[in-house]
Amino acid sequence: MEKKRKITKTEKFILLFTILFLLMVLTGFYRGGASGRSSVDGGYTVETERASTWKMEIHRININTADAQELQTLHGIGEVLAERIIERRESVGPYRSVEELLEVKGIGPAKLEGFRAQVVIEEEE
Repeated sequence: MEKKRKITKTEKFILLFTILFLLMVLTGFYRGGASGRSSVDGGYTVETERASTWKMEIHRININTADAQELQTLHGIGEVLAERIIERRESVGPYRSVEELLEVKGIGPAKLEGFRAQVVIEEEE
C-alpha cells in the first residue's frame, strides 16, 4: 500500500500563483482580442477606437423653405410644431438664426439642441 504524499505549503502557493497567472493572461488576451483593448506596461488597459474611413453626409433642412413634411424629419418635431414653425415664418418673416426657433411655442433649448445640427438658415431666393 502506497502512502500518499502531502502537498507542502510552498507547492500550494506555487500552484495557486500559477493558476492566477494563467487566468490573468487568458483574461487579458480575451479582452485585448475581442474588444480592441491592448495591455501596456504596468498592467493597465488602454481603450482604443478604430478610425472610420467613411463619412456620413447629413442632409440639412432649410427652415426658411421647408414644408411641414420636411420639418417633421427633424428630431422632436411633429405635425403641430412643423405647422407652428411655418406659421411663424409666414407671419414674422424668414428666420435669420437658428435661435429664433425658440420663439415657436413648444420649442425650448433642449428640443432645439436635439435638431440644431440638422437645420440650416438660408434666405428664400
